[in-house]
Amino acid sequence: MIQRRDVFQAIADPTRRQIINMVARQPLHVNTIADSFDMTRQAISLHIKILTECELLKIKKQGRERYCEAQLDQLNEVAVWLEQYRQHFENKLDSLENYLEKLKKDRQHGKH
Repeated sequence: MIQRRDVFQAIADPTRRQIINMVARQPLHVNTIADSFDMTRQAISLHIKILTECELLKIKKQGRERYCEAQLDQLNEVAVWLEQYRQHFENKLDSLENYLEKLKKDRQHGKH
């Protein structure tokens, strides 16, 4: 059975996140990407393959050259997943703010 790769698997690896950051600015030649890392071209090719399978990168061929182009729409899936936790963290920050305000008032009124 073939395991479907997903965007979370793609961004779990720091090298793949760095590749995404690089090509998000502009399409880059595969060799340019490989030259930016201290690892084998085969290892970078595997990272690029995973990013392509996860639909975060697209390979464009121009003649014999291969360029990687970002397809960042898939990152929306991550944003949606994170959004469900935003309210949790906002509540925590609100509680912290209330606590700090209480400490400040206590200090102003001479309470320790």
